[in-house]
Amino acid sequence: METPPVSPLGEKDISHPQRQWERNSQENLDSTTQFRQQPGDPPAAASEQGLSPDPASGNAETPHNTENLVAGLEGDSDRSHESAREIPGSRQASDVWYCPDGSFVKKIIIRGHGSDKPKLGSRCRVLAFGCPFGSELPEGWTELTVGIGPWRDESWGELVEKCLESMCQGEEAELQLPGHSGPPVRLTLDSFTQGRDSWELETSEKEALAREERARGTELFRAGNAAGAARCYGRALRLLLTLPPPGPPERTVLHANLAACQLLLGQPQLAAQNCDRVLEREPGHLKALYRRGVAQAALGNLEKATADLKKVLAVDPKNRAAQEELGKVVIERKRQDAGLAQGLRKMFG
Repeated sequence: METPPVSPLGEKDISHPQRQWERNSQENLDSTTQFRQQPGDPPAAASEQGLSPDPASGNAETPHNTENLVAGLEGDSDRSHESAREIPGSRQASDVWYCPDGSFVKKIIIRGHGSDKPKLGSRCRVLAFGCPFGSELPEGWTELTVGIGPWRDESWGELVEKCLESMCQGEEAELQLPGHSGPPVRLTLDSFTQGRDSWELETSEKEALAREERARGTELFRAGNAAGAARCYGRALRLLLTLPPPGPPERTVLHANLAACQLLLGQPQLAAQNCDRVLEREPGHLKALYRRGVAQAALGNLEKATADLKKVLAVDPKNRAAQEELGKVVIERKRQDAGLAQGLRKMFG
């Protein structure tokens, strides 16, 4: 879905996927709610969000019963690449920059000039080579807008955006991913328009951008792209977390949706953290209780899983997903107890 430019920015700017999910996700989506205006606009605060730098990179074992845990989201130039390398040696560099979240390493081939870098809303004229197939990033010259557009949906788009935000005008660099065996992606930032840092945006602008990210995330989730949806929900949360506490109620929806994505991606620890954020605001939130129960079961915390799932059934005794999940947890606890008893008999028998 093409995301239209945001006018206030001006120039700146769990086992496997289930068919039942594809069948039911659309009808279980809640309607989109309006954002509440918040006074003030303090600088961004780093807090425990349970957000993943790259939701697709989780290594945890995928939880079971996918169709149940996702039962409904909340809310609804002619200059060539070769000629760039022919710039006199005085501008050559061998600098290496490590992305703070560890997602990639940038090797600077040619230094840029000046100190300004692209920000939210900046339209960047970029020369790209070596982009992986299916990355939605075109080869050759292209224009990319920081913070806007479907090109950011996939993991490579997000990496490229992070790289651009670290580059100066005229800089040429290679992106190298830890463990990635393919050739590095080479980027040249030819020029860019002025943008703004997120803390410079008005509350209404942040909320408008967060609504777009949420809508795009829901669209991707319905299409089966849990990783892309998680990136969108995470970006929306990062925008709203900069607003004064307690922040808009939509943060609860976003945390719950992000938890559903992370369970599908095999990231139960992150999912549990996001459910914690939801339950801090709404202790009786059934979907968050259920998803946290699934996450705790995947982490082996069977007592905590049992407690969460029983809370769901106390309110909704006919909740089939919670009944099934609790049944699995009870069986696993009995298996573990039997194993412990057998071990004790061998030890003291």
